[in-house]
Amino acid sequence: MTELDTNYPDPISDNRLIDNHNRPITYLRLAITDRCNLRCRYCRPEEGVPFISHDEILTFEELEHLVTIFCALGINKVRVTGGEPFSRRGCMPFLTRLQKIDGVQHLHITTNGVKTSRFLDELAVIGLDSINVSLDTLDYKRFWKITRRDYLEAVLQTVHGVLARDIPLKINSVVLKDTTDDEIIQLAKLARDFPIAVRFIEKMPFSGTVRSGKLENGNLSQRLKRLFPAIEKETYVLPTTARIFSMPGYKGKLGIIQGYSRLFCSTCNKVRITPTGMMKTCLYDNGVLNLKSMLRKGAGDQEIESAIINCVQNRCISGHEAELNAKRGKEPSMASIGG
Repeated sequence: MTELDTNYPDPISDNRLIDNHNRPITYLRLAITDRCNLRCRYCRPEEGVPFISHDEILTFEELEHLVTIFCALGINKVRVTGGEPFSRRGCMPFLTRLQKIDGVQHLHITTNGVKTSRFLDELAVIGLDSINVSLDTLDYKRFWKITRRDYLEAVLQTVHGVLARDIPLKINSVVLKDTTDDEIIQLAKLARDFPIAVRFIEKMPFSGTVRSGKLENGNLSQRLKRLFPAIEKETYVLPTTARIFSMPGYKGKLGIIQGYSRLFCSTCNKVRITPTGMMKTCLYDNGVLNLKSMLRKGAGDQEIESAIINCVQNRCISGHEAELNAKRGKEPSMASIGG
C-alpha cells in the first residue's frame, strides 16, 4: 500500500492557529513535570540533572487555564507527558478535569508505566483515547542497563492491564546504538499477539549532556524491512508522526518515528508546553513564549491568545531550522521539555 499525499487538507475554518507555512495546529502536548522514576541513559546523565523547583512548575489550575485558551484557538487533541506524569501527585484528578474542558475531543497520556497500573480503572472510566507506554526492551538485564532501574515487571503489568481494559495502547521504543535485532523482534511480537502499535523511535539529542556530534541512528525503515520482509506500508491520514506498517498474521501494527531525521515536519500539527510553562512550536527550539510569566503577571486571555498566534505565525519550517537557530552546546534533558 502507498502513503497518502503529504499535502495538508484545507485548514479547519474555526482554527485560528495556522502557522506561516499553512500548517493547522490542532495538537497540544503538556509536560506536567520533569520528575521521573527512571534514569534512561538517552534522557539524562547517570548523575541526574537538577529538578525544577515546585514553584517554577505550572500549577494544575494554570495548565487547565492554558488548555482552555488553546482549545478556543482550535486545539482539539491534548497529550499529557512528563518526565513521568504519574510522578506528580494529583495527575489522575487533573486528567479527569481535562477531559471535561470544552474543546478537548481527544485526550492521551504518555507514561513509562512504572506507576500507572494502579490508575487504570480510573483511566478507563474517563474514556482516555489512548495510552503510550515507553518500553525499550523486554530483557530484564537490558532494561536495567538502559533505565538504571529494575522496574520492567511493573511496566509489563501496566501493559497487560491496559490491554485487559481495552484502552488503545501504543508502545514507544527508542532504538539505541546497541539495540539488537532480537530485541526489536521480541518487541514486535507484542503487535503480533495483541491489537497494539509498536513504534520504534530514533534516538534524539536530548540527553541532558554536552553535544557529542551526529547521532548514529541507522535507517529504521530499512532495518524493519530486513527483519520483517513481508512488512507493508499502511495508508494513513495525515498529519502523523509515525510511519505505520502492517504484517501478515499480526493483530497490531509496527511503526517508526523519525524524530531525529525530522521527515514529518511538513505536516507537524503540534505545539508543546514545558513543565515551566514555556511554549515550544518545535521540539528542537529553545522555547518561544513564556506562558507562565504571562499568567503570573496577570495577562488576560485575549493577550495570551494574541501572543500564541504570533508565535505560531513565526514558526520554523522544520526541526533542522529550529535546531540551527537554537545554537545549543548542551542537550536539554527530554524530561525537561516533554518529548
